[in-house]
Amino acid sequence: MMDGEVMVVSKPFVNVRITSTLSTFENRRKFNRGITIAELKGLLEMNVGVPASCMDLEIFSATNIFLQKIDNDEALFGSYPVDDECRIHVIDRSGGKANELFNDSSVEKFELSDDAYDQRTETVRSFLKKQQLGPYNEEEAAEKKAKLTTRIEQQKAAAEDISVGSRCKVEVPGQPTKLGTVMYVGTTEFKPGYWVGVKYDEPLGKHNGTVQGKQYFECQEKYGAFVKPLSVIVGDFPEEDYGLDEI
Repeated sequence: MMDGEVMVVSKPFVNVRITSTLSTFENRRKFNRGITIAELKGLLEMNVGVPASCMDLEIFSATNIFLQKIDNDEALFGSYPVDDECRIHVIDRSGGKANELFNDSSVEKFELSDDAYDQRTETVRSFLKKQQLGPYNEEEAAEKKAKLTTRIEQQKAAAEDISVGSRCKVEVPGQPTKLGTVMYVGTTEFKPGYWVGVKYDEPLGKHNGTVQGKQYFECQEKYGAFVKPLSVIVGDFPEEDYGLDEI
């Protein structure tokens, strides 16, 4: 090497993430920077199921920022800005033909009724029954049911002491204490048990009082949340005291 000359040495292999228009899944592969783009497409064909002649490639950074298209089949893979954790996105131009490989709607399926399945002796259900495991362990099932019943009763009793309009403090494990106003108390359609709808003093919630299309109460977006009754402490909590428990 001559004085003042700088040599940049890159690793011969690079670990990349691969996505495609045919699937929502992401997988990882290691490729040699010295292969051509045509060779890369051949390897990707086996990976994503898109014919090499029908794919367009795009490269994204490790933080999913679009960098550029990969459009020269004769160029070396390493001539593009590829680095570990970057993402190669494969676009299918086959007009949907490749997608037919992943469509099983026309494939005849073997279906078995629940009663017929119950009569078989080589199934997982049969094994669980013989070993009295899982849902077929009567003692364990009864214990779980008793615990659930007790918890629901505790939630109901706690809910009965909470009234709409009350100021409250919400204490959920792993989260900061939040102050707000009770807007709803009772059962819901989105989950079993008893729930308390709270409008927080600050935008620390998840919604505006509407869950899965049903409006339980009204508030600003991100100010509303539903919590279990046992997480709610009712009291005289003025708004100006908010944040004292979040040091």
